[in-house]
Amino acid sequence: MSRHTRATLEPGMHKQLLDVQERLATGTLPQWVLTDPTVFNLEVERIFARTWYFIGHESELPNPGDYVTRWYINDPVVLTRTKSGELRAYLNSCMHRGTMLCTADSGNRKAFTCPYHGWTYSLDGDLIGVIADDKVYGAEMDREQWALRQLPRLESFHGMIFASLDPDVQPLDEYLGGLGWYLDILIGRTDKKMEVHGAPLRWVVDANWKIGSENFGGDAYHVAMTHRSTVELGLSPKDPLFTSYGHQVVLDQGHSMSVITKSPKLGPTPPYQGQPEELWSNFERNLTPDQLGVWRDAAVFHGTCFPNLSFLSPMHGAGGHAHLTNFLTLRQWRPIGPDKVEIWSWFLADREAPEEFKKESYKRYVATFGPAGTLEQDDVEIWTRITDASKGLMARDKDLSYGNVMNYVMGLDRVDPDPDWPGPGTAYPTTFMEAAQRSFYEVWNSLLMVD
Repeated sequence: MSRHTRATLEPGMHKQLLDVQERLATGTLPQWVLTDPTVFNLEVERIFARTWYFIGHESELPNPGDYVTRWYINDPVVLTRTKSGELRAYLNSCMHRGTMLCTADSGNRKAFTCPYHGWTYSLDGDLIGVIADDKVYGAEMDREQWALRQLPRLESFHGMIFASLDPDVQPLDEYLGGLGWYLDILIGRTDKKMEVHGAPLRWVVDANWKIGSENFGGDAYHVAMTHRSTVELGLSPKDPLFTSYGHQVVLDQGHSMSVITKSPKLGPTPPYQGQPEELWSNFERNLTPDQLGVWRDAAVFHGTCFPNLSFLSPMHGAGGHAHLTNFLTLRQWRPIGPDKVEIWSWFLADREAPEEFKKESYKRYVATFGPAGTLEQDDVEIWTRITDASKGLMARDKDLSYGNVMNYVMGLDRVDPDPDWPGPGTAYPTTFMEAAQRSFYEVWNSLLMVD
């Protein structure tokens, strides 16, 4: 067991989690697991401390000395680029008395100096300055012992930086598995890859983190009702089934990706989600024919990298679907309590994309999934209602529906996986499924039970 995982599983909780396992096998989930404080503590130490956690993108640190401050659940982190160009992530806490070294969201420094007693650390984490060190601590002070504490593991995938508190966590490529095939399409499709524009947007919502993760991971079913006002604004098609066309893909490790294809009632739309034609040859160099085929007919990608990083790549327009524009956002659901989540949202664009396209893409992103975006407001209102309704006594013995495990859709037809799907994972030929959400909670529950 990692030294970071100290939570013990009491016999009563072990029995309850076995019950959750049995319920999931029937397509239900006990509602109490959404807001239970004991479950939350187990999640922090048995899931987040043992898996990979997204902390930023390489484009946020282009120069030596650049840094950003982030949170790994409740641990403050400073992510920096050293003079040699390496990326390092440290606990943002002085080794002397524990003060946060950096309070700004980002910046550039030659060294990190503690504002309390002045201990100074190099970008490599070494303790290089102690005020009056000989007089206070003596010449025999071992500075190596007091170097900044590094996060045990740090790896990147297409510029996405992940960290882990578990030194023995499996390599990131293995952890992502088949999800990497879809991330190639979203993030690795051009020669110079993607870049983040602006600082990540952040806001706090009175909701449990799992609701956002599972929603983006596989819930296309909510769109017609939750976001019905966007039809009137011209942001969504009038066809109530438009988000059902396509495939829901269930991947290993609790990951998932849904590929929504164009509604047959909308008429022709450009390939590759309307990306500029001058980029198409770039896509062809970086993607396989199968990946190009999946992307060519896609209208929306949405999915989740377990446990709490989601992806959204839709097309939105203005006024009757004029000028449909694609955007890509990464969204992290940072748990700060059983009933509170801080949402972090990054906007990314291909470096080689025309500047005018990037501007239009950013406008669509802010208007829909920024903190005051139309679709964002719809979602968080629902998520807070779910969380509020999950705290009482009656929720302790109430089950939530997560679909028929035999994969019957609307109680009519059994849906079997598509044997011709070219990508990895188990792909069902409709996105009105709950297989992805069940997989998410099955992995979640199994990790909570591992000592």
